[in-house]
Formats: sequence, C-alpha cells, structure tokens
Amino acid sequence: MSTEYVLRTQNLTKTYGRHNAVDNVSMNVRKGDIYGLIGKNGAGKTTFLKMVAGLANPTQGTIELFGKKDTRTGRTKTDWFRKSGVELQRKRIGCLVEEPGYYPGMTALDNLEIVRRNLGITEKDITKKMLEFVKLSDAGKKKVRNFSMGMKQRLGIAVSLIRNPDFLVLDEPINGLDPSGIKEIRDLMITLNRERQITILISSHILGELSKIATRYGIIRDGALVEEFDAEALEDRCKRCQKVVVDDTARAAKILEERFGIRNYDVPDEHVIRIFERYDEAERINSAFVMGGIALRESMLVGQDLEGYFMDLLGSDIRTGIGL
Repeated sequence: MSTEYVLRTQNLTKTYGRHNAVDNVSMNVRKGDIYGLIGKNGAGKTTFLKMVAGLANPTQGTIELFGKKDTRTGRTKTDWFRKSGVELQRKRIGCLVEEPGYYPGMTALDNLEIVRRNLGITEKDITKKMLEFVKLSDAGKKKVRNFSMGMKQRLGIAVSLIRNPDFLVLDEPINGLDPSGIKEIRDLMITLNRERQITILISSHILGELSKIATRYGIIRDGALVEEFDAEALEDRCKRCQKVVVDDTARAAKILEERFGIRNYDVPDEHVIRIFERYDEAERINSAFVMGGIALRESMLVGQDLEGYFMDLLGSDIRTGIGL
C-alpha cells in the first residue's frame, strides 16, 4: 500500500546574501502525522515553514503539497502567489507562523469575524464554533491586549482553523507558555489530529513536550535537515540496554532464560543480543556466557534518555521541557 504524503520537499533552499537559512532540505510529511520539526533558535525552522505556507519563496528546490508539485523559484512574492502550481493546495493549509497579527483593542470574537469576512466564509457561526473549540468562548468582551500568552496562542490556532484545513503548520506554538498553557495546546493538537484527522507540522525546541505528541521527527541544524525518523525509532534509539556481541546468540539466549530468567531481550543481528533488564548483573551474565563456552567479543551498556539523545544531535543549549 503506497504512502500518501501531505508535504514533500526536495532540496528546498532559501538564501539571504551568502547565507543559506534553509539548506537543501528534503522532507516528507505523511498524511496523519504529527511531525515535529526540531531545532535550536536560528536553525531555519521558521524560514522553512514560511516557504511551505507560501509566505516566502524558495531560492531553489521544490515543494509538493497533496501531490501537486511546483518547481518555480527565485520569483517575486507576488509572482509566486499568482502563478504557483500549489496555490490551490495552500488553501487547504492553516498556519500560525511567528507571532499572530491581532487587533489588540478588539475581542477574540471580533478578530475572528474580521478574518471570516476577509476569507469570504459565509458560515457566520464558524467564529463562535472556533472560539468554543479552542476554549475561548468565555473570553467575552475582554480585549486581546489583555489576553495571556496561552490565550493568544489559542486565538491564533482558531484563526488557522477557520477554513477547516487538512494540514496545520505551527511555528513554536508552546514557546513562552506556562505548564498549564503548554498542556492546553498539547491536548488541542491531539484532538485535532485524532478527531479531525488533521495532519500537523509543528516546530519546537521544547523536546519533552513535543515527544508526548509527535509521531515523526525531523532534526534541523544550521539550515540542513540532519535526519528524519519515526517515534518508534526514537524510542528504540533511546532504550537503555546491555548490548553483547557473541559468536552464538542461540546459546546465549538459552543461558539468559534458563540461568537468569530473563525474557526481555532481542536479537537484532546474528551476533548481537540486547538485554533490557538486570543491568546490575552484567558481569554475572558475561561470566555465564564465557563459562558456557560462548565467545564474548563485546559487552557494554548503550542507549540514553531523550534529553541526552537530542543534546547529542543539536547541542547542549536546547531545552527539553521534561517535567513540565
């Protein structure tokens, strides 16, 4: 069964002067994903999302949305919007990139009503439905200038949802929020993805929170996409275990089960066993292998926690958000 992609980019690049803010990024976002784009501040996340949303045109490379590809680059922004082959597909996108633009002296309802009219949406009740969905219906006559950061973010998400998009692009939506605000946005993302079947591309540098919802990850560093992997692969990479390299995995497995009662292990390679319990008995296990006539070539504790893994990829100044 073929995979259906909402977004695919090929060698997407954005150059400012001699600097590549985004450098040959080839990304694949599948239908149904909550795709976490991870990188430090200044890594190129926002610039990439702007190109996807049509707010900036690439210097080179291609963007494919819902199977429609456009290869035009280097044009003015006006020409890009008018002639782009993916223009119609962008109407299926809701985006919240950088700080949303509001009328601070107006209410949330009035702000949404302006957006509704500008987009030509005839369903008048949609504004109230959106406010109810993002839990702002009780904001009443409170002006946006008096909103908390979390309330402003939820209003921005309401704006991005007003056209009932199939694909949501969010740039650092939990940045600057307190723990309760982070939880509200996280729960909202899960609801949108699972109940409304909306594919989500979300950038962040708060890894602990992103790891609670993302199904797929892309790591961006200095404008380049370092790696893409699924949540299952991340869990596997971070799983702590005793890794042993032996000449006979079948005999080694028998010793683990019969001598130590260990069942939580796997054999990813014909000479490798990974043991996911009883790390404090590593020396006894190694001795048992040797006494059993097994050639023990290597034995070590491997794997690390989420924080350590991402720090290795991106550097120690990135936030994990763990414990929020």
